[in-house]
Amino acid sequence: MMTDRRHPVDVHVGGRVKFRRGILGLSQTDLGRKLGVTFQQVQKYEKGLNRIGASRLFEVSQALDVPVAFFFEGLKGPDDEGSAASREVEAFLGSPNGVALCRAFSRIKDPDTQTRLLRLIESIADGA
Repeated sequence: MMTDRRHPVDVHVGGRVKFRRGILGLSQTDLGRKLGVTFQQVQKYEKGLNRIGASRLFEVSQALDVPVAFFFEGLKGPDDEGSAASREVEAFLGSPNGVALCRAFSRIKDPDTQTRLLRLIESIADGA
């Protein structure tokens, strides 16, 4: 029986790569081409199976148009287990529906429409 030997930081960073790639609408193949690696290598990065070295992480940040620090946002320190709510939000944002919702919401340019939509969603959630 194989044990999961992935480091939690590698899993977190990989999840952030996957999230940002999804927000931009890039496939693993698209990102792989930008980095000069195969889509399988991108898969391994995103799952935390292969560690992303510093120079490669810098290249990924450029390809995904985010600062390197983006990949470490939300990372829990040794004394911070994180709340159940933040883990729930993180899981949702990494899901296909979470990515799709974020992409669609970010295309709404009118702040009033965004606010009304947010209130509608909160109302539906409170009634569920």
